[in-house]
This record gives sequence, C-alpha cells and structure tokens, in this order.
Amino acid sequence: MINVIKFTLIKFISNHDMKKILTLGLGKVGTLVATLLSKNYTVTGVDMNQPHYDYNLPFDIVQADVSDQSVMEALIEKNDAVVSALPFFLNKPIAAIAHKMGKHYFDLTEDVDTTNYIRELSKTATSVMAPQCGLAPGLIGIVGAHLTHSFTKLRDIELRVGALPRYPNGLMAYSFTWSPAGVINEYINDAEAIHNGKKKMVTSLDGLEYINIEGQEFEAFTTSGGLGTMCETYEGKVDTLNYKTIRYPGHCKLMRFLMYELIMKEDKQQLEEILKNAKPPVKEDVVYVYAVVEGWQEEKIFRNEYYRAFHPKKIGNHTWRAISWTTAASLVAVIEMVDAGTLPSTGFIKQEEISFSAFLETEHGSYFK
Repeated sequence: MINVIKFTLIKFISNHDMKKILTLGLGKVGTLVATLLSKNYTVTGVDMNQPHYDYNLPFDIVQADVSDQSVMEALIEKNDAVVSALPFFLNKPIAAIAHKMGKHYFDLTEDVDTTNYIRELSKTATSVMAPQCGLAPGLIGIVGAHLTHSFTKLRDIELRVGALPRYPNGLMAYSFTWSPAGVINEYINDAEAIHNGKKKMVTSLDGLEYINIEGQEFEAFTTSGGLGTMCETYEGKVDTLNYKTIRYPGHCKLMRFLMYELIMKEDKQQLEEILKNAKPPVKEDVVYVYAVVEGWQEEKIFRNEYYRAFHPKKIGNHTWRAISWTTAASLVAVIEMVDAGTLPSTGFIKQEEISFSAFLETEHGSYFK
C-alpha cells in the first residue's frame, strides 16, 4: 500500500494580483528580501532604523515603529502583500492586520506559537497566510518532502541545517549571523518530532549526534521550530521524523552550560547581549542543508540524500552572507509561486506542500540549483 503523501503541481487561479509589497524589518535579510522583490514589484521597506546596508537601495523606505498598530494599518492597506522579516515576537499583530484587510502575509518565523496563531487566522483568510518561509522551517521541509516522492512506504525523515562561520574560532565555534533572539528561542523551546510513529515533544539541545560530511566533522542536536507542520503531515506515515541544527563540535555542551547550569535561560535579554558581544557576525559564513529519507520502493529498502553547502553570493553590487541570501531567496521564491498561481491564493501554506521542482524554476529559487 502506498503510504506517502504525493503532491501534484496545480495551477491555481490567483484573485490577489500582487503589485505592491510591504517589507517590514530592514536588517540583513529584510533588506535583501526587499531588494530581490523590487525587481518585479513596487516595494516599500519599513524600519525604525536606517537599512542594514547604506548603498543605493531600489525601493522606498519609511521609518516607522512597526509596533504602532495605526501606522501599520495605514501602510498595509496601501499594499497587496506584507512580508515580515521582523523578530518572531513582533509578527502576531502584523499577521492579524493583514488577515483583517485581506492582504497576503509571509514571514520567516521559526516560533511554533506564532505559527499556530497565524494558522488559526488562516481558517477565515481571504488571502495567503504563509509563515515559516526561510531555511528551517522552509527550504528544508520542501527538500525533505521532495525526497519522499520516490518511495512507496517511508521509514525515516531526518532534516539538518546549519548556519556557521566558515572559519570558526574559540570553544563555541559560532557567529551570530542572524537573530540571537531567534537562536535562543530555538535552543530553549521544546521541539516536535515523530518517534515510533507518534508525534511528541522533545527537549531542545538533546539528541546530540555527530555527522561527517566530506571529511568535516559536525555535531547536530534538536532545536525547536525547524519542522514547521511536517509532524502533522507525516504522523502515522513514518517511524521517525526529526530536525536538528548543525554546529561545530562542542557548541551544544557550552550552550547547555550557559542556559541550564548558569540558569541564563531565565534572562534571555542578558544572554542575548552576552552572545551578540562575544560572537559578532562574520563575512565568510556557510549554510549547510542536509536531508535523509529512508523507505521502501516496493520490496526494496533504500535511502535518498540531499546535501548542499551554500557560501556568500554576489547579488547586484553587493556580496551577501550565505545565511542572508539563502533565507531571502527562499521567501521570495514562495512569493513568486503564489503570484504565478502555482500555489494557492488563499489560506495557510505548508512548506512541505511546495513542489521543490517548481521552487527551483522560480527566478530566485534558481539560486539553489
């Protein structure tokens, strides 16, 4: 019996033609998202501060407080879609305004509670509600689901992503090339997984394993949010499904010491400041995307694997860090698919329901070829 969900690419009729897109948050990723979108759309970027990069940007900029509801309502009303590249804890009210006004909504959140809130909104949405459009959740779920399609019965899905300094130093061997608040949130909150065929919650920073990729040794451990909605999709269809973050060896032990022996999990703000000061961003980073699926094709068991290492990329006149362009391009590719009608124009979009082949054929999804 076929025990795999297979997704067919359907051309949906779009009733929300996207011409104007509002991008909230002009940090490293948000600035690039707005830059990429401006090739095909009229884009307005919003932030309290000046954009992360000060060269000539191809979109209009509004300096505003994104937590001011009246200001956000006025700005969102003028646009066809809103993209949030804000920290996860700012997304709920933005999503609520987009829902109320019938505007498409996209974000990069890895936070489970925020996603659940947006999913509830999507039940009555007249537009797309698409959180989790980054790397993990996001691209890794698209890749993982793609690898399942050649099986008639599944056994395991194991997904791994790491955003790392290319030339690490120090015992922690890390650099905060994206939101420290997001990293801490992933390390502290419990994670979903499927074990023995049942969905359950597991503790982050547990499940330590070692991976050797092309002679380079890494460790991987459980962190929250990386699977998006995949546990719901594959419960009862696989024995094992999990997501782990890739780091250089020794990182997990030190983070557990900080959070649980020094009890700094009780003061996230102080922990964030310490980590930002100790491990600032580097220019030379690398993003590892690694997925493994095992199962049966008729009576034979086999294994599908996907592995890529992504490095900084020159886009326009600027070289962008690997974490910035991979995250931004993942999100923009999903927007392109919604606009083209290859994804639904209303309701919640699960990342694992997005065709990887169609994703790669978009202008910015092609960056991953």
